[in-house]
Amino acid sequence: MFTRLLLLFILVPLAEILLLIQIGDFIGFWPTLGLVLVTGVLGASLARDQGLQIIEQIRREFNQMNVPTDAMLEGLLVLIAGVVLLTPGVLTDLCGFLLLIPPLRRLIRDRIKRYVVRKIHERQIVVTPLGGARKAADDRPESRTGGRIIDVDAENE
Repeated sequence: MFTRLLLLFILVPLAEILLLIQIGDFIGFWPTLGLVLVTGVLGASLARDQGLQIIEQIRREFNQMNVPTDAMLEGLLVLIAGVVLLTPGVLTDLCGFLLLIPPLRRLIRDRIKRYVVRKIHERQIVVTPLGGARKAADDRPESRTGGRIIDVDAENE
């Protein structure tokens, strides 16, 4: 996982720089700068609008006593889209705008849900009522503290 993230944080910016240089050579410096600024502002505006719609959807689901799992995942994807769109670059802008297309975002949301459910069934993720999610390795007896618990009731005099 660390290697993938390292490659992501090295290769993506490198590809973005090379692509921006190529675009700058083709259309010029100022139009390229304008393109970067316009996509950032437009993307942030779209992400904000969609984020507000999702917040309203979450409120409606809570009011109906439903857990808004789908809406929360979509909200996370819109947040990621907004962050990616604020990052200067053509590839990241493309990814951000793709995340702002609701049918595509729902497709990605459903894939994430299937992945998490599969990991839960494989016991690679363990969900507990109050403790949140944790890795299955934490569930082994040797990973627990072995101390004794002494429960005492005290009275003040």
